[in-house]
Amino acid sequence: MERSKPYIILSAAITLDGKIATKCGDSKISSNKDKTRLHKLRSTVDGILIGINTVKQDDPLLTIRYVRCNHNPIRIILDSNGDIERNTRILKTSKKFKTIIVVSEKISQQNLHRLYSYPNLDIIISGKKTVDIKQLLQYLLQKYSMKRILVEGGSNINWSFVRENLFDELIITIAPYLVGGKKSISFLSGSGFLTIEDSTKLKLKTVTRLDNEIVINYVRLYHF
Repeated sequence: MERSKPYIILSAAITLDGKIATKCGDSKISSNKDKTRLHKLRSTVDGILIGINTVKQDDPLLTIRYVRCNHNPIRIILDSNGDIERNTRILKTSKKFKTIIVVSEKISQQNLHRLYSYPNLDIIISGKKTVDIKQLLQYLLQKYSMKRILVEGGSNINWSFVRENLFDELIITIAPYLVGGKKSISFLSGSGFLTIEDSTKLKLKTVTRLDNEIVINYVRLYHF
């Protein structure tokens, strides 16, 4: 059966109480061993997807390090307004590493022209006010032949994929920290499901211990 979208893996490192960052935005949760594991995982996918809030907070590079690899997945940034700043590592390295910025139709002409000024940057317009993820995934499969995409958050992006049942697998590292705080950032944001019955159903695939961390791997159940 022909797929209508790439295979989507949600990935994150969380504290024992489910946070991906403190209320001040500190997200340095993973150990060196877990970073190596993550980069091995990155080497198996065609694209790495994050949202603009993660860019603003962490200024990530989204390349493969720690392990040897002869390719780098395409970097995909969801940025409805096209607000990504010039001094981000994503834009500074866009000539070297293939990058896609996904915007919505509400992007200003000024921002759109600015992004088009980067010669090796692909711009995709998807959705009216916010990025239409379902439409985007179909386009990435058809236009870029992406079969596997790793989604590395943050919480708004994670929730969008969960809410729309657009992910296939979940890989979470549980780190030995307790953060607390109502304003700390959880793995999922959004409105949430009203009942457990309505929530996403998963099946445990593997559990791996990394010294003082645990990596859990679930797959989504499509029929129940």
